[in-house]
Amino acid sequence: MVKIKVVEGDITKVKVDAIINAANTTLMGGGGVDGAIHRAAGPALYAACERFGGCPTGEARITSGFNLPASYIIHTPGPVWRGGQHGEDQLLANSYRNSLELADQNGCRTVAFPSISTGVYSFPLDRAAKIAIRTIRKFSQTARQVDEVTMVCFDPTTARAYQAAL
Repeated sequence: MVKIKVVEGDITKVKVDAIINAANTTLMGGGGVDGAIHRAAGPALYAACERFGGCPTGEARITSGFNLPASYIIHTPGPVWRGGQHGEDQLLANSYRNSLELADQNGCRTVAFPSISTGVYSFPLDRAAKIAIRTIRKFSQTARQVDEVTMVCFDPTTARAYQAAL
C-alpha cells in the first residue's frame, strides 16, 4: 500500500525520487509551480522539455531533476476548469495516474505532487483534492515501485483541502 501524506511547503525543495510539475501543454515553463520548478531546475530543463514538442492535457513526460533535490521531474498538464462539463474530472485523474505510472516505470519510490490545476487553471480545490487522493489510492493497488506519495501544498488552505480528502 502506498503511504500518502500532506505537507505544506515548496515542492522545489523536496528531496524525493520524482516531483510532479503542473505544467502547461507546451512544457516550456509558465507561472505558479511550473515557473518555480523551471527556475529552480535551471536552463537545462527548458532544453530537455523542448525535445518533447509539448504534451497533451492529462498525459505525462519525464526529465532529469537537474538542479533540484529530486532525481526526476514528471511534467503533466492538468485541465483548465471550464465549468465541469468538459471532462475536467477525468483529465485531472489522468494527470495523477499517468504521472504515477511514469514514476513507477522509472523506479521511483517517493513522489511529490503539487495541487494540479487549482491555481491559474481554476479547478475547484476540494473537488481536485478528492480526485487526487482517490486516484492515488486506486493506483496504489497496482504500484510496483512507488511506496510514498506526498502532496506538497503551497498554502494552509490547500493543505487543509488535501487533509480533508485524505
